Amino acid sequence: MAEVRLGENETIESALRRFKKKIQKAGILPEVRRREHYEKPSQRRKRKLEASRRRRR
Repeated sequence: MAEVRLGENETIESALRRFKKKIQKAGILPEVRRREHYEKPSQRRKRKLEASRRRRR
């Protein structure tokens, strides 16, 4: 999990900006969006197959 500690004389806005950057670099946000709803195993396989087809082109 991404963690940001406030430095002295640091505003919350700048710490929030750093936190958002860390989250984005770690790839947490796309995973959270993907896990927002349950995905049946058959649908997961279908999505992975489509992604691999797109990468091969």
